[in-house]
Formats: sequence, structure tokens, C-alpha cells
Amino acid sequence: MSISLRHITLAYGRRTLLEEVSAEFAPQSLTALIGRNGTGKSTLLRAVAGLNPAAKGEVRLCGRTLAELTPTQRAATVSFVTTERVRIANLACEDVVALGRAPYTNWIGRLREEDRQIVHRALEQVGMGAFARKTMDRMSDGECQRVMIARALAQDTPVILLDEPTAFLDLPNRYELAVLLRRLAHEERKCILFSTHDLDIALSLCDAVALIDTPQLHLLPADEMIRSGCIERLFAGENACFDAATRTVRLR
Repeated sequence: MSISLRHITLAYGRRTLLEEVSAEFAPQSLTALIGRNGTGKSTLLRAVAGLNPAAKGEVRLCGRTLAELTPTQRAATVSFVTTERVRIANLACEDVVALGRAPYTNWIGRLREEDRQIVHRALEQVGMGAFARKTMDRMSDGECQRVMIARALAQDTPVILLDEPTAFLDLPNRYELAVLLRRLAHEERKCILFSTHDLDIALSLCDAVALIDTPQLHLLPADEMIRSGCIERLFAGENACFDAATRTVRLR
């Protein structure tokens, strides 16, 4: 398995978010991470990336614990696209994407021809090849998000994590981005895990859905998640309900 959580406990201050959670995320799969606000989606992604340690338990990436991996090995194993809007005014897109090659370049960061080919291939994969020399301050949110995903692809890691990559996009661009992630997972054999509030996208385009219902994590194939009742329980007690037919949340 590309990501293995073994008896993980996550906390934020004194509050326990996840307790004794175990789960396995397969390669060549796209998994959506869903849950209410404040339940630990970003905290879990950061723990998997090794940016914030878990209170208890073990995270394994491609069969090795985070503790076993050197910083360079970790950078070659997992890439992370954060939720922040990125605007790097003085760098062309291809230079931003080239930052993903840092784990493989020499100590002065000089790119080889092979690295440049990987950078251009990553831009082409996300449909941004024609934007190589554009700067990000002249691009839309959707275009910028594609560039950051290209950087993760150039990093050439088997595991890619994304924190709410569709947050700033309109509905057509949300679907387009999710379709892109699905294609990359299947064709490039990546294990991609991303957090989202878009239930329809999660249930219609993803291979699996991981649902945080504090302090538990339920991980199921998307179709099984629809039938499981977990989503209905997530909204129990709120003035909303999950419509399985349309895969959306409706106000009562």
C-alpha cells in the first residue's frame, strides 16, 4: 500500500480528532477525504506528509515509516499541494514547476536536460504547456492550481496529497480538476489523497472516500460509502440530509 495508517491518534490542542485509526490507501487510486469543518482533514494530510507528527501511531509510505525516511527520501516519496492561493510574480510557470525537481538536482540546484524534460511533461499533463513562460500573477486560480499540481508531478512521487484543491474554483473547473486527478492516479500509478467539501465530486469521480466522523475514519469504495449510511450519520442532528440519488446535501 502507498499510504498505511497504523493506530493513528491525532489531536489539536486538547481535542482528539482521530483515535486509534488504521487505514490503507492503494496505489493507482484517487481518494477523497471528507468531513465537517474542524474535524482534522488538513491535520491528517499534514501528518501523512510528515509535517506534523501524530500524537500516537505510525504512518508508513510505500512500506517505510516516516521516521525511516531522510528529508530527501521523503521529498522523493510524497508531495503536498496546500490550500493557499499561490502567486509567484517573478517566476515563470516552468520555473515554479522546476522547484519540484529539488530532491534530484545537485547541491546548487542545476537542472539537467532530463529534469527539463520532466518539467515540460508535467506542464503538458495538466494542460499548461502553452503557459510555460507566463508568470502566475497573470493567471486564474484554476490555472495556478494546475501549475502547483504540475510541480507535484515534476517531483515524481508515488504519493500526492492535496488540501482542498477545488476550494477557489467554480463548478466546471472543480470537475475538470477532479477528472485530471483521476486520470493522473490511474495513468501515472499515483496514490492521490485530497480533501474536499464537494460530495458529488467525491462520490462520482473518486475510487474511494475517506470520511472523518470524529474520532473515527471510515474508508470505503465510493459506491459502498453511498450505501453505508456514514454520510447520513455525518449530517445527523443538522438541518440537512444527504440525497443518495443526486449525491448532494439538501436542507430539510
